Amino acid sequence: MSDREAAQEGGAGLVSLADERKVVELVSRSILGLWSVVNDLTRLRPVHRESYRVTIFGSARIDPGQWVYAAVRDLASELTRLGCDIVTGGGPGLMQAANEGARIADPEGLRESVGIRVELPFEQEVNAFVGEAYEHGTFFTRLHHFALVSDAFVVVPGGIGTVLELTMIWQLLQVRKLYDTPLIVVGEMWRELVEWARRFMLRPDLPLASPEDMAIPRWVGDGAAIVEIIRAHHAAWKSRHGAGR
Repeated sequence: MSDREAAQEGGAGLVSLADERKVVELVSRSILGLWSVVNDLTRLRPVHRESYRVTIFGSARIDPGQWVYAAVRDLASELTRLGCDIVTGGGPGLMQAANEGARIADPEGLRESVGIRVELPFEQEVNAFVGEAYEHGTFFTRLHHFALVSDAFVVVPGGIGTVLELTMIWQLLQVRKLYDTPLIVVGEMWRELVEWARRFMLRPDLPLASPEDMAIPRWVGDGAAIVEIIRAHHAAWKSRHGAGR
């Protein structure tokens, strides 16, 4: 018996594959239902957290011979020695620098060095310094993963992908989907980006944001200032979650 015949004979709730409109409606409704399930599941949080995680966003294009590579590697080493796990996009460039810094400071692998990847046809595989890798098929789930697992974000020099990551976290903090999560930006390019946003979004004749929104990204000039901010936030985190590992 065909689908059409079954539907005609009163099969309860059956949708004929020949009825394109109803098929599309059913598939669309099912996909939206899956998103509701995912949204509900992401509300779950562990009672006790064992580790404090710092995500470092930055360019995949930086060569290991460039000074900024060494600066990010040293920053990640210092944060690892402070007791932080390091999370990156898992790729080359400054992501690799951060994972390498974590490995240098913790050769035994007692702390986690995480890479959250996305499938791209033109980018290298996960870098060799990642201890635990996650693979995503879309940028949307990957960005959500960063938001779920991170206690602080550090944004170092990067391109369009890094701008996407920065602005997503900025917006989540603005609308209070993330709370008490430092968003630290380092380097002149990010200072100028925040100033651009302030200049064009806080115009009296066309207000597009609130003054307090411009204070969400905390601009610093060097790695030492980043470490001081993370040190204070990490100490407060430990007082709430216990001493950790």
